Amino acid sequence: MNKTLHKIYIASFFLISILVTFLFIYNGYGYYSTPLDLRFFSPQNNLLKPSGFIGHGAGILGSLMMIVGVSIYMIRKRVRRFHGFGYLNNWLELHIFLCTLGPILVLFHTAFKFGGIVAVSFWSMTAVVLSGVIGRFIYVQIPRTIQGQVIGFKELQQMTDGLSSRLIDKFKINPAVMSSLENYSNFDNYTGLSPYKSIKAIFFSYFKINSILRKLKKELSSTKKNAHEVKEILKTAKNKLVLSRRIGLLRTMQRIFKYWHVVHLPFAIIMFIIMFVHIAVTIIFGYRWIF
Repeated sequence: MNKTLHKIYIASFFLISILVTFLFIYNGYGYYSTPLDLRFFSPQNNLLKPSGFIGHGAGILGSLMMIVGVSIYMIRKRVRRFHGFGYLNNWLELHIFLCTLGPILVLFHTAFKFGGIVAVSFWSMTAVVLSGVIGRFIYVQIPRTIQGQVIGFKELQQMTDGLSSRLIDKFKINPAVMSSLENYSNFDNYTGLSPYKSIKAIFFSYFKINSILRKLKKELSSTKKNAHEVKEILKTAKNKLVLSRRIGLLRTMQRIFKYWHVVHLPFAIIMFIIMFVHIAVTIIFGYRWIF
């Protein structure tokens, strides 16, 4: 998948999620904002109540999206036979899309009415979504190949050395400027930090890197380099700074990611168990939707 196609792929997920959420809010706000004891008299009740045509359908579709989203990603990740089917990162993005829009549809299925054991499933689902957002943040901090495999420490060092060589050999960066950049990109600055300090370092490094790049751009303005060269130099320097940070935080991020699974997985299991019980009870009591 080339960059343009990948951008369309991601943009379509984002637009679909926004559009579906907007349509439910736009068409159902009057119903969802009505007190529970008065909803029976609403003309939209037969459509939007949990057992209504749209409400019930949203629950079925949302549940299927979550089941499919989890299943296809787990199969692609763990079954060797499917390792050749696309890049793991693209499957992860599909997993995130399905397991984000799915809970949104389930939320509208409930009509914002929570109670009993289903409430446990709903809040477990909420915990899964929120922890998934956190997990995605941690995941991208760990350098990986396009196939999703974690890149080794030595390979990462070779990559950052290659970026330095490119700046020196191709762009003929001033030695003083290069020395300053190497000092800023020293990954020892990030090693040995606690999980809390690591997250804090990632947040503040965004501003630090932008500040360094502004200084570098100012220094380059006095040279004879054209705009295209300056852009390429700044891009390479940014890649080096970000990669160095990720190298320094690699061990810590891997440890945090390991602990993250301990939180994410149990909530997901609880959510699916109660979901299947809810579906079974619904079928037993005769709620068949359009089937």
